[in-house]
Amino acid sequence: MIVVMQPTATPTQVAHVVDLIREMGLKDHVIEGTDLTVVAVIGDDRKKDGAKLEQAPGVDRVMKVLQPYKMAARETKRGETTRVTVGADCVFGGRHVPIIAGPCSVEEESKIIEAALAVKSAGAHALRGGAFKPRTNPYSFQGHGEDGLKMLAAARAATGLPIVTEVLTPSDVELVAEYADCLQIGTRNSQNYKLLEACGDQAKPVLLKRGMAMTIDEFLQASEYILAAGNPNVILCERGIRTFEDHTRNTLSLSAVPELHHRTHLPVVIDPSHGTGHARLVPDMARAAIAAGCDGLAIEVHPDPEHALTDGAQSITPQVLNDLMASLQRIAVAVDRTCEPLAAVSG
Repeated sequence: MIVVMQPTATPTQVAHVVDLIREMGLKDHVIEGTDLTVVAVIGDDRKKDGAKLEQAPGVDRVMKVLQPYKMAARETKRGETTRVTVGADCVFGGRHVPIIAGPCSVEEESKIIEAALAVKSAGAHALRGGAFKPRTNPYSFQGHGEDGLKMLAAARAATGLPIVTEVLTPSDVELVAEYADCLQIGTRNSQNYKLLEACGDQAKPVLLKRGMAMTIDEFLQASEYILAAGNPNVILCERGIRTFEDHTRNTLSLSAVPELHHRTHLPVVIDPSHGTGHARLVPDMARAAIAAGCDGLAIEVHPDPEHALTDGAQSITPQVLNDLMASLQRIAVAVDRTCEPLAAVSG
């Protein structure tokens, strides 16, 4: 259930609605939009008294939200898309479509700084790189941990690019949040509910990847764990799902972009690298994602893919990214968006 306040509602009237919700033994979540304020009512449906709330001063109407994901539902924001800011000025959910780029893993400080300088020169807006790496094979490279986070911080200092990096366990959330500008939850952890709640209990934005066997409904319910824990800054990432098809590493579902936009107010990012597993397919799928209306791209870029410690086969080179950015911008303009470097974006 959501309580839609009148455009002229005062803070005192909103506070009164919150008090009524708490008197019912329910949880409230106030969402301030551009034009009006909405209060989400969370908890046991049997306790919800819509008629009582509708009579409160300043209330426009009370609406039932039928989906199990109450706070992620588009109705909660009355059609608006949530804007999530990563770092100082990298905004997901607006007209600008940011590009997150960088290697799968942080390998050495000099290499991550080299990669960061290269992707920034190509026009990327944020740096990706894994300090902690969840691997199917227990003998594969697992990442450098906190040392890797320090290397990412050095790359940020050298370029100004905000950092997006993965967190694996609830106990690591506080540590990763000290260094990162955005915490990534990977496909293998997308239904690790304790990790979702821990990421929701801190202030940094969260990039939530779709589980490789997740339905859209399950994906949004996973995001609800983060939102319900108190963090409104969630970015969804479609990274492909596992199907019977074997010509790609995963099957990238671009139809997820308009479907998610129909169901939720959260911004949607596409990862064409994990979505295909082949560097040769990444540029075309990135262009298709922009045309489909995505709110951002996450692309694996490595200066020397042949010698990458992880996922070299799906990593494009900085030169390919540089060439790709020009065509992405043309497509973005065609769908009334932009993905220019931030220095060129006004407003």
